[in-house]
Amino acid sequence: MTRTWTALFPGRRILVLGAGGFIGRRVCRILVQLGAEVIGAYRSPTVGLRGGTAIGVDLTVPGSARALVSAQRPSLTLNLAGYGVSPGQGDPQLAQRLNADLPRELALACAEWADPAWPGQHLVHAGSALEYGTAPGNLAEDTPPNPTTLYGQSKLGGTRAIAEASARGSVRAITTRLFSVYGPGEPVHRLLPSLRQAASGTAPIPLTAGEQRRDFTYVDDVVEGMLRVGSMAGGETTIINLATGVLTPVAGFVRTAAAQLGIVPERLQFGALPTRPTEMAHDPVTTAALVRLTGWQPVTSVPDGIRRTVAETDSSPR
Repeated sequence: MTRTWTALFPGRRILVLGAGGFIGRRVCRILVQLGAEVIGAYRSPTVGLRGGTAIGVDLTVPGSARALVSAQRPSLTLNLAGYGVSPGQGDPQLAQRLNADLPRELALACAEWADPAWPGQHLVHAGSALEYGTAPGNLAEDTPPNPTTLYGQSKLGGTRAIAEASARGSVRAITTRLFSVYGPGEPVHRLLPSLRQAASGTAPIPLTAGEQRRDFTYVDDVVEGMLRVGSMAGGETTIINLATGVLTPVAGFVRTAAAQLGIVPERLQFGALPTRPTEMAHDPVTTAALVRLTGWQPVTSVPDGIRRTVAETDSSPR
């Protein structure tokens, strides 16, 4: 992390929505380390935030985000709230509210109560690779999206709302499109935590064929990228792919993780499970805009990211 952008954060009030989620927790942790005044918005009002202030808020209620921004007056708002990535999250109304309407409400609120002394973005919104859907070819920010899932479609609505607000010139707002984020604190149903849980056993591990390729991005790189983007003055674009630009087959990720977790290859039953119809297959992700605008891109390799994840998870209190 360079001094140029990190120097903006000490003492600044930063609002994080979705602070209790996988990425949101890491955002709060790193912001506290940078010396920011962190306000974390959680679904539960009883959650604590070490080094910051935790606020319970029901973001499914229209107007809740506007009231939050009005009360806190942050220099920068980071929106990590979302709906549709966990099992059982398939309510179209909630998807529309949290993935599309909430970003629009946030953009309007950030425009109304923008901090004139803050030189960067007023709002950084976490988008999703699933917004691209079945779009062919290398994925660049100007690739016409073709989402096929409820999550991708509703997230695209949020990205478009951010772009519309930014185009009006009343707020500096941008979407960082995230891809396959992994690291410490992932939900237990996801790939790496599932492998770690299976490592203690001896039974075969059923898997899909794993031929689909993913841009696996370590969570701390994602956080750094969002904060670097948040520190930009902006104006050139309203969407930035936040990824490594390197594709890894899912089977390759599994084999790397298995080797580090002590899982013998014979236990990996590739092809035992069908590939889910919602699985996204895509060509390489273009990161030229990220590099041009920030002078940086994620550098953590898959083997190193898995190693760091395993080491931190093993050292965490249980």
